[in-house]
Amino acid sequence: MTSLAEPISRLGTESAFDVLSRARALEAQGKDIVHLEIGEPDFDTPRHVIEAGQQALGAGFTHYGPTPGLPDLRGAIADYVSTTRGIPVDLHNVVVTPGGKPIIFFPMMALLGPGDEAIYPNPGFPIYESMIRYQGAKPVPIPLVEERGFSFDLDVFRASLTDKTKMVVLNSPQNPTGGIIPKEDIIAIADAVRDRNLVILSDEIYSRIYYEGDAPFSIASLPGMAEKTIILDGFSKTYAMTGWRLGYGVMPEYLAIAVGRLMVNSTSCTATFTQKAGIAALQGPQDDVDKMVAEFRRRRNAFCAALNDIPGWRCVLPGGAFYAFANVKAMGKSSKEIADGLLNEAGVACLDGGGFGEYGKGYVRFSYANSYENLMKAAERIKTWAAKSENR
Repeated sequence: MTSLAEPISRLGTESAFDVLSRARALEAQGKDIVHLEIGEPDFDTPRHVIEAGQQALGAGFTHYGPTPGLPDLRGAIADYVSTTRGIPVDLHNVVVTPGGKPIIFFPMMALLGPGDEAIYPNPGFPIYESMIRYQGAKPVPIPLVEERGFSFDLDVFRASLTDKTKMVVLNSPQNPTGGIIPKEDIIAIADAVRDRNLVILSDEIYSRIYYEGDAPFSIASLPGMAEKTIILDGFSKTYAMTGWRLGYGVMPEYLAIAVGRLMVNSTSCTATFTQKAGIAALQGPQDDVDKMVAEFRRRRNAFCAALNDIPGWRCVLPGGAFYAFANVKAMGKSSKEIADGLLNEAGVACLDGGGFGEYGKGYVRFSYANSYENLMKAAERIKTWAAKSENR
């Protein structure tokens, strides 16, 4: 057997899919499992978006399209981002990709190499660290502070910047914590990096899923920052389109050209009929999005209240996304033991916070992208299991 190339050994994975596989195996044995592990909206894609995709198939959008995306979708994205972030965006700044992950993968391939450093949030989406390591760069984790709503410790952030820092990853609203970086923190981060030779990767995939106040603030909106920021966004979370595989990046044109070259060498293009559906999503009615967010808010309030009612558990109310990140340190067990116990003994599939990085240990992540009824059932199971576990 031929050995794998060394860089492959540096690639990580996502624990959510491992837990899903284990949960499915338990279900095959007849066990009832409440699935709170996967970060995927449990809503249907809006009907007008589905119809646009069907019409596109019938109209022959089943062939190759331009590598960076259909011009009409790129134009629609440029208009949307210009409006929501308050910055001038041209379609030449937009690259459409099959899902949002390529906007992590390709810019890191284009910008990072051995000797470079990249700052990223920890706990955070595991693919950030995975791709930084794959490129041979040094990952520099910045711990998220629970007492600050899971925002950065700004003193630690400033102290971590060096002449080797080539990229800073921001994610707001955030996975796994649901935290939103306050506008004043975004301003402080921008002030710290504006004159440095680095790029911001601003993962804003949950930008439409927030519960109070103004929309999450984008660092690209600040003076001098649009020309050094990559905005990652897409359709999977906002429009419940995870299976359509449709994301995009907005970035300086020189970088869009480089990402386009990587697209040519890998995926060629994004499916054209899904792009037509994306236009309908952006330009059509937004009622389904508003209803989904309202239901997520209802679930968040009830589920987090139930978790906080468990002795020794603490769960900060998340400002966005659809994750509850519960502090379970007082239980006296590792968060992995707790997550495994909940799955195997209580029938609740969730994720060990340690799967999101060293600073996630001691926490457990639940996705409340499941029905209100199932969430209440899960909360009762968790409470019962925790009480029994304490008495062992």
